[in-house]
Amino acid sequence: MTTLYGYFRSSAAYRVRIALNLKGLAYDQAPVNLVKGEQRGEAHLARHPQGLVPVLETDDGLRLTQSLAICEYLEECHPTPALLPEHPADRARVRALAQLVACEIHPLDNLRVLKYLVGELGVDDAAKLAWYRHWVHEGFAALETQLSREAGSGEFCHGDTPTLADICLVPQVFNAERFECDLSAYPRIRRIAGNARALEAFRKAAPEEQPDAS
Repeated sequence: MTTLYGYFRSSAAYRVRIALNLKGLAYDQAPVNLVKGEQRGEAHLARHPQGLVPVLETDDGLRLTQSLAICEYLEECHPTPALLPEHPADRARVRALAQLVACEIHPLDNLRVLKYLVGELGVDDAAKLAWYRHWVHEGFAALETQLSREAGSGEFCHGDTPTLADICLVPQVFNAERFECDLSAYPRIRRIAGNARALEAFRKAAPEEQPDAS
């Protein structure tokens, strides 16, 4: 059985759960508690030298890291339903939207950065929250503009079926809501996220539905 090592509130693990669900693939979950530091334990470092999640371990013993790489692996091994469009230009657009979230917003606002701000730099909670919201708004403003210019009337980030871009967007919206970011300026982002969250694959992947959420 395929096993996903992750944490219920990890955006990166959330992405992989969505991708697995959209592909209709069965998997077990092995929680790694990031708050308690389990990612720095010897057992997990043997799986992932960076001490990060997710790690996807396949039934033949292959260990995969980095959420976007895992999603593309799943796409290549299980091409239906597709997470990337057929035309190369459209595929590039979807990848760009996904990377705007996964490479520009998420790395600045993830748990280890926030812990460093507080623990090593002595930033207080108000300043930490201001940091978090700044980078969400900087990224979402650009994303909203891109979606408004290019997406037309599609139900999702690209057309009327979810893609890798939606897989990245929904976890970031969840985290923005968790940190009480004002998303009123991003109607298209909110509409697309709402459409995605209505799908079973996204609902089952939500943090509150995971075995380690309690």
